[in-house]
Amino acid sequence: MPTALTAPGVNLGAYINAVHQIPILTPEQEQDLAHRYYDEGDVEAARLLVMSHLRFVIHIARSYSGYGLPQGDLIQEGNVGLMKAVKRFDPNKGVRLVSFAVHWIKAEIHEFVIRNWRIVKVATTKAHRKLFFNLRSLKKTNNQLTLEEAEAIAKDLNVTVKQVLEMESRLTSYDASFEAQSDDDDDGRYAPQYFLEDGVNPADVVEDADWEESNNTALAEAMEALDDRSRDIVQQRWLNEQKATLHDLAAAYNISAERVRQIEKNAMDKIKEAMLANTHLQLD
Repeated sequence: MPTALTAPGVNLGAYINAVHQIPILTPEQEQDLAHRYYDEGDVEAARLLVMSHLRFVIHIARSYSGYGLPQGDLIQEGNVGLMKAVKRFDPNKGVRLVSFAVHWIKAEIHEFVIRNWRIVKVATTKAHRKLFFNLRSLKKTNNQLTLEEAEAIAKDLNVTVKQVLEMESRLTSYDASFEAQSDDDDDGRYAPQYFLEDGVNPADVVEDADWEESNNTALAEAMEALDDRSRDIVQQRWLNEQKATLHDLAAAYNISAERVRQIEKNAMDKIKEAMLANTHLQLD
C-alpha cells in the first residue's frame, strides 16, 4: 500500500489510478485495523483504514459532478469526511466501516457544495437542503415546473409547494458579480461590494447533514416494501406528529398490544436491513 498520494487536485487522473491500486480490506483485516486504532490508538492502523477506503470517496464524489465544482475539490472534502468517520468508528458495533463512513463523506461534500456553488447560499434550512440535492433529479424536463409537478415533488419530499418553487427559482437564477467590472460605471457605484459595510462576513456555518436527510430516499423505499398494516403501525408509532400508543393500535386492529409490538419490531428490522443494503448498493 502506498505511503503517500498526491492531492487529487494536482493530477486527478493519476490520483484515481493510484487509489484503485490500493486493495480493499477483507472484513477480518478491517476489524483488526479498527480495533488497533480504537483500542490502542494506533495511528498507522487509522491511516491504512483511510487509504483502503479512498476509492469509495471517489465513487460518491462523482455523483455530485452536476454542480460545476472541481472533482478534485469534491474528493478532498469527501476525504475529510472519511477521516472523521475513521476517528469515530467503533468496531464493536458490528457494521462495516463503509456503511458508517458514507454519511460522514456525504455530509462534508454537501456542505462544500452548498458553500461554494453560489455566492449567495441557496440551502439554509433542512427543507432547502433536501430540495437542493433532489430537485434536479425529480424534474421530468428542463422547463419551469408546473403547479402539478411542484405539488408532486412537495409530496414526495415532504416539503411545501412554496419551498419547491422557491428552490427552483434559486437554482435557475444567475450570480451577479460581487466586485466592480470594467463595464460598470467609472466609480463602480453599481457593484454590490460598495453597498456592504466593512467587516460584514456573509459566510455562515452550514448545519451538519444528519442521518434523516442522507437516508430519506432509502427510508421511503423501505417503508413502501412493508405490508399495509406494518407500514401504518410504523407510521403512527414513529413518523406521525401525534404518536399512537401500542394500546391505541391494538384497539384499531383488534389485536393485543404485544402483537402490535411484535409487528412493529419486525417492520423496524426490515427497514434497517433494507437501508443497510441500500447503502452497500450505492457503493458497489
